[in-house]
Amino acid sequence: MKPAAKRLRIYKDSRGEGEAFRRRALAGFALILLGLCALVGRYVFLQVLRHDEFALRSVNNSVKPRAIPPARGLIYDRNGVLLADNVPAFRLEVVPEQIRNMNQLLAQLGSVIALDQDDLDAFRKQLKQSRRYDSVPLKMRLTEDDIARFAVNRWRFPGVDVVPYLTRQYTLGPLFAHVIGYVSRIDADDLQNLDADRYKGTTHIGRTGVERSYEDMLHGSPGYELDEVNADGRIQRVLKTDPPKPGKNLYLSIDARIQKAAQDAFEGRAGAAVAIDPRNGQVLAMVSVPSFDPNLFVNGISSADYKALLNAPDKPLISRPLRAAFPPGSTVKPFMALAGLEYGVRTPQDSVFSSGVFYIPGQARGYRDDQRYGVGTTNLYKAIYASVNTYFYKLALDLGIDRISDFMSSYGFGHPTGVDLPGEAPGIVPSRVWKAKHSPKERTWYPGETVIAGIGQGYWSVTALQLAHALATFAGRGVPYAPRVVMSTGDVGTPQVPLPNPPTGPSLMKNMKDWEAVNEGMQMVIYSNDPTSTGFRAKLGNGFPYRIAGKSGTAERYSRKSNAYDENKNAAYLAARHRAWFEAFTPAENPRIAVAVVLEAGAWGAEDSGPIVRKILDAWLAAQGGAVPPSTPLQESGLPAAPASTQTPEDLPQGDIPAPDSSTGEDNTP
Repeated sequence: MKPAAKRLRIYKDSRGEGEAFRRRALAGFALILLGLCALVGRYVFLQVLRHDEFALRSVNNSVKPRAIPPARGLIYDRNGVLLADNVPAFRLEVVPEQIRNMNQLLAQLGSVIALDQDDLDAFRKQLKQSRRYDSVPLKMRLTEDDIARFAVNRWRFPGVDVVPYLTRQYTLGPLFAHVIGYVSRIDADDLQNLDADRYKGTTHIGRTGVERSYEDMLHGSPGYELDEVNADGRIQRVLKTDPPKPGKNLYLSIDARIQKAAQDAFEGRAGAAVAIDPRNGQVLAMVSVPSFDPNLFVNGISSADYKALLNAPDKPLISRPLRAAFPPGSTVKPFMALAGLEYGVRTPQDSVFSSGVFYIPGQARGYRDDQRYGVGTTNLYKAIYASVNTYFYKLALDLGIDRISDFMSSYGFGHPTGVDLPGEAPGIVPSRVWKAKHSPKERTWYPGETVIAGIGQGYWSVTALQLAHALATFAGRGVPYAPRVVMSTGDVGTPQVPLPNPPTGPSLMKNMKDWEAVNEGMQMVIYSNDPTSTGFRAKLGNGFPYRIAGKSGTAERYSRKSNAYDENKNAAYLAARHRAWFEAFTPAENPRIAVAVVLEAGAWGAEDSGPIVRKILDAWLAAQGGAVPPSTPLQESGLPAAPASTQTPEDLPQGDIPAPDSSTGEDNTP
């Protein structure tokens, strides 16, 4: 047996191990205590020291402010007929902040609700200008089927919701399209120019007509709402509401009955009509034919519909009373006659001889009269009712173009009338200044240009609104008022607040006897039994209880070589070559309505546009309900008589009569 190895005996240090354990336990406890202290300290920091801040953040995570757009003001006619209403509708809105993949979302949504390219283009354009947490409209005016399909699939589209809103509706559609205009969706370009706070939550803005010019009144001020929302951003309850302030309601001066009668009277023919109250400038009717349905534009017109309107040959989008300007023809002759009286170059009894052609002294070129062989000796009255060109050719030369342009400008020709609608064309009054500006290569003003300016041809360019405004100023004995479409404002059931429209200046009339003389000449257009009267065949005064004063105008567009007296020309030919005008006011002694009508294609002013004017006057009379004060009609025998001609047609010049180019004034060289 081997000897046993020396064994090392190791003794356990129980005391040391215990001491080490106590140190480690103490260190561990200290670390735990330190961690607990840090945790408690953090809790104190969050829950005590910054309690208010984090409590507010927590609330903000579940409470969202939402702008409430104001209800747009309503629009009525002068009798309270509703013309522009707000009707409930639903739209689809998207909150970009909650969408991860917008293109994918739009594709999936398109399988549930039909989204056309116009919707997508408008949405993407507005998306670029909107803040990510703002709702952006995707599709307007959802149908009941659209809403039902989306409700079933709503869980698939967080960040998308159906939102109720009020949309604009034009109850009479095309009848007031060019007066009221329309609203349409706010686009990216609008957002750069609008007051962001005032238009918060608003999706539409006025584009044309009254909707645009009175945008500040109609829009109102937005309100705000605090909504408690869930994790998907959907509203659970409303915590607080600050209601919006609706826009003001507007009352037009236009009577819907007169407006309808005027539109119907055109029977679809292109043209314009304007009726004004001479006593205050209120527009009683403003019609543009053809028209369009403004409801197409409210929630975004389709590309196809817009192209159809834009490319239509009769241009329905043009507001003809404001924008379509034509030579006024003989409708300026009463103003020319008044100018001759005012400047003292004529008296009512002064006469000229009308032989059928007029020659400027020293020139061989002739200027045609309205009738082939003339009408003989003519004074102011006959010059107006028979529309004798020779009288006004001579008067224009005696006045000179400078006095003509100054006088016509004072009655509103050649510049905007100041109507409360946007987009008015200024028109043109012939003048040396205008020609020098627009014909820099030919600055000389020729006598021939003065001659044709005297009968409303040449460089003249006038809108129906301008002519109605000038006529209303004359009918109101020279007191000028800017035309006004909006009469008053106010809520339904409360007194209306009239919008002020004081005269724009003192009376333009220097002598009331001059007014009476021209007025009588215009009455003879309607009532004279002389076959040379331009209104003789139309019989526009028959059956009307008040005296009417009027004047026709036919802006001729045939060339110098054509035969203006050819009676074999058919009506279609003449209608295609002429602008047919007629102006009138009544009661002649105390005018309350002045009307101007133009047909873009009409044979003769009195026979084509005259009946339209008469139908407007009939509608106005019916709308008065007998409230028109009685007039004192002038007796036929009391009308001044024109001097009788002692010559017969056989005594007058025969053969071909040189014909001027009465539409452009070219070749009128000395």
